[in-house]
Amino acid sequence: MARLNTKDPQTFWRDYEAQRGEQVLAYALGRYIRGFEGFNAPLWGLLIATSGGFRFHHFPHESWIEALSRTTLGGEAPQERLIFIPKEKLIAVDFREETSWWKKLFTPQPPLLLIRYRDEAGGEQELVAETEKKAAALLPVLERHRRAP
Repeated sequence: MARLNTKDPQTFWRDYEAQRGEQVLAYALGRYIRGFEGFNAPLWGLLIATSGGFRFHHFPHESWIEALSRTTLGGEAPQERLIFIPKEKLIAVDFREETSWWKKLFTPQPPLLLIRYRDEAGGEQELVAETEKKAAALLPVLERHRRAP
């Protein structure tokens, strides 16, 4: 079976930075759970700390069965989804990972990335995403953004 996307990671990130006009500082894979108006959960994508703030980027995909049923029964193809929280709107960031080995053994849960931010109306919101351990690298970058004048 041939690969559809043969772009290497360095090229992907270089192109991503060029398209957004921001430098990518850290990234991880994650699953959006809640906290942003107009987004339905769960939604897989990339959690990205950039020079401009925080981004969650969902890239559309569908299986061949979904594509076949969509074309047969009608419907729209999945759409690319993007959340952007400018660094000026960040209030607090947290990375929560279970430390009890009993809980890890009997009720395993992925780490959580929690981002409190101000929405367009000035209200406080909290974005929650399940993620991998690698997402801990986003924390210091987002903390620096939050503290910057």
